[in-house]
Amino acid sequence: MTIDTENSGAAAHPDRTQRPDYAQYVVCAVMVVVGAFLVFNGVTMPGGYAKVDPVGPRLFPIAIGIGLLVMAVVLAIAIPRGSRGEADAGEDIDPDMPSDWRTVGLLVGLFILLILLVQPLGWAIAGALFFAGCATVLGSKHYVRNIAIGAVLAVASFYAFYSGLGIPLPAGILDGIL
Repeated sequence: MTIDTENSGAAAHPDRTQRPDYAQYVVCAVMVVVGAFLVFNGVTMPGGYAKVDPVGPRLFPIAIGIGLLVMAVVLAIAIPRGSRGEADAGEDIDPDMPSDWRTVGLLVGLFILLILLVQPLGWAIAGALFFAGCATVLGSKHYVRNIAIGAVLAVASFYAFYSGLGIPLPAGILDGIL
C-alpha cells in the first residue's frame, strides 16, 4: 500500500486548491453603492411627517443601508479566504440547460403590456390579464382558471391598496363599479 503524499492534502481539503471567486466583488460593489445610497437618502430625508411617530421614516432606509454596508464588508473579507456559497441543489433544474430566452421575452412583453394597459383598462382588468398571461407563458393550460384567479387577485389587490393602504390604483373602464 502506497500513500500519495503530493495529492493527499488537496484531496482532503479541496477548498485550498480552488481560487477565490473574484467576481463576487461586483456583488460587494453593488451592495456598497445601494447601502450608501440608502443611508444618504435616509439621513437627508426631511423630518416632521408625523408628530406622534417616534421612529419616523428615516429608520428603515438607514438600517437597511447600514446592514448592506456591513454585509458588503463581511463578504469582501470572506472572498479572499475562499469562502463560497453552497451550490444550489436545483430541485428539478438542470444547470447545464441553456436559458429559455423566449419565456423571458414573453414575460417582459407582458409586463410592458401591463404598463401600457393599466391606465386605460384599470388595474383590475390589466392585472387579471397580466396574471393569466404569465401563468400561460409559464406552462399552465387552464386558461379560464388563469383568468379567474387573476381577476380575484387583481380585485383583491385593488381593494387592499385602496382601502388598506389608502393608495388608489387606476380603475379604468370600471370606474364607478369598483
